[in-house]
Amino acid sequence: MRGILLAGGAGTRLDPITRVASKQLQPVYDKPMVYYPLATLVGAGISEVLLVSTPGDLPRFADLIGDGRQWGISVSYAEQPGPGGIAQALLIGAAFIGDQPVALILGDNIFHGEMGLDHHVATFDGGATIFSNPVANPRRYGVVEYDDAGNVVSIEEKPERPRSRHAVTGLYLYDSTAVAKAQSLAPSARGELEISDLNRLYLREGSLRAVRLGRGIAWLDSGTVDSLLEAANYIATVERRQGVKVACIEEIAYRRGLVSLVQLQDLAAAMPESRYRQYLDEVMREESGEG
Repeated sequence: MRGILLAGGAGTRLDPITRVASKQLQPVYDKPMVYYPLATLVGAGISEVLLVSTPGDLPRFADLIGDGRQWGISVSYAEQPGPGGIAQALLIGAAFIGDQPVALILGDNIFHGEMGLDHHVATFDGGATIFSNPVANPRRYGVVEYDDAGNVVSIEEKPERPRSRHAVTGLYLYDSTAVAKAQSLAPSARGELEISDLNRLYLREGSLRAVRLGRGIAWLDSGTVDSLLEAANYIATVERRQGVKVACIEEIAYRRGLVSLVQLQDLAAAMPESRYRQYLDEVMREESGEG
């Protein structure tokens, strides 16, 4: 399975801080926001990633991430010229997807906890899989309605009267027919290709599966100033309490066997002195039996 990371948009809700850098390049505690969704993909066993962003922001992402080879993965880039909707990312990445299934993740979504995504990726056998999480204010999101057997009954985008508290998160698994389905979509009233419309196509053909994330999973949407602060505070609390970094891509790549301990040492040695490097030094000491 390949991965598309959509890091577009103007980030107007974060103005003026997004005047100088993309929303997904803003810090969430000690890492750029984009590290978190990228780490989610890599941690699930996805090693080929297409990052989609605006023409002005793509060079900054490329400066930060490069081609991914330092982490044992491949990262390429594609432009989204303007706000065209989440589903447009599938059209932009059509050649990248080819005949492969794809995981699409939004660049401002942060997941933390054992959500079993690697299992869902490894066992994916067609159709579409979406992930829902209960929220206090479902009117802000796409909402999934389930029947008593746990099957999806409906998906509504920002409903005035939500039929459940289960919001659709910004993570989707699709088979390769997603491109053709996205091509068949008509733009919404705001001129965008809506991801909920795509999901409803899968629902109508009976091939949509929804996974309800459990209570131990944190899903953070860091697209507003308040949610950005909340996400940073959450990550800070977890890391300070547990002594383990969230979304440390170097460590994830090492744990998944994408880089060796020697390569990890080289990565850390090339970093300036920082708490991030100190953490990697601690990981390496433990792995070499010196801890």
